Amino acid sequence: MNFFIYKCLLIILLLCASGVGIIFAQTPQRVTCTNRRNRCFLKTMICPRECPSRNSKVPKVKACYVNCDSPICKAECKSRIPNCNGLGSACYDPRLIGGDGIVFYFHGKSNEHFSLVSDSNLQINARFIGLRPAGRTRDYTWIQALGVLFGTHNFSVEAKKATTWDNNIDHLKFSYDGKEIILQESWNSQENYVKLERISSKNSVAISIREAVEIAVNVVPITTEDDRIHKYQIPSDDCFAHLEVQFRFVGLSTKVEGVLGHTYQPDFESPAKLGVAMPVVGGEDKYRTTSLLSTDCKYCMFFPVREFDQIQSSVAADYGRLNCSSKLSHGNGIICKK
Repeated sequence: MNFFIYKCLLIILLLCASGVGIIFAQTPQRVTCTNRRNRCFLKTMICPRECPSRNSKVPKVKACYVNCDSPICKAECKSRIPNCNGLGSACYDPRLIGGDGIVFYFHGKSNEHFSLVSDSNLQINARFIGLRPAGRTRDYTWIQALGVLFGTHNFSVEAKKATTWDNNIDHLKFSYDGKEIILQESWNSQENYVKLERISSKNSVAISIREAVEIAVNVVPITTEDDRIHKYQIPSDDCFAHLEVQFRFVGLSTKVEGVLGHTYQPDFESPAKLGVAMPVVGGEDKYRTTSLLSTDCKYCMFFPVREFDQIQSSVAADYGRLNCSSKLSHGNGIICKK
């Protein structure tokens, strides 16, 4: 019996040392969906005991996730780091998984910009970096930066250039409305439109743009092994630090465009050839923009309006004056009065 107890204690200590054991000591948080477009708006949810906190700083430990689209308004456990095999991801050279779940590649061109998503109230562009080895007919490309436009605001995140990779150095750079953001643990814009949270101490971050999109971001280099396998011919003075990203969108329209965005159209049919190892999808001419924060591609849908700010302010003010209480013995009904 003593040996059994000793083994149990040892296992618990090992879990705690790795960061996993922390979850057993926490009381599950109460969380609320603040997205007014969803049916779970203002509904209080309790995090599962398996992931009691929204702010896990251990990348491989899942955190509590407020799923505003849940039919039963239930919080879930979810990894905060990008899942390169999940919907809405863009990783590698770049390999994307669309809203239809189909994998495709979009190579673009080095040192140019392309619209990943373009909708009436949201634009997400990507800057590509890369190189063309001798004897190749196209550039090898990776996503180096994202530029996001919403309302009259803009936000950007980029991977800083590095000669050699060092895990102890943070390679992320952020800006909001043209001003650089110095990120410690977390950051909120003055209007609470944008929220940044570090997933780990360096090189991983969760980005939330209210009522528009959630983005999980990693910065990674091209490793020596990557170079050997793919024959990229990476030079000695640049490890091509780039982004791995995964998007979760809120309220996209049925006419959304962009390299990734148009795969979320309800009647979209993928041109990617099934059974092909690397199904490449074009569209460079449709989605090329002149800069990271431009909306001038041929198929761009975005139109900046100040109504975004006015609506957000009005909603915040109205709900701040509401007095809500449940008058029902069951169900989700509430009655509110000013």
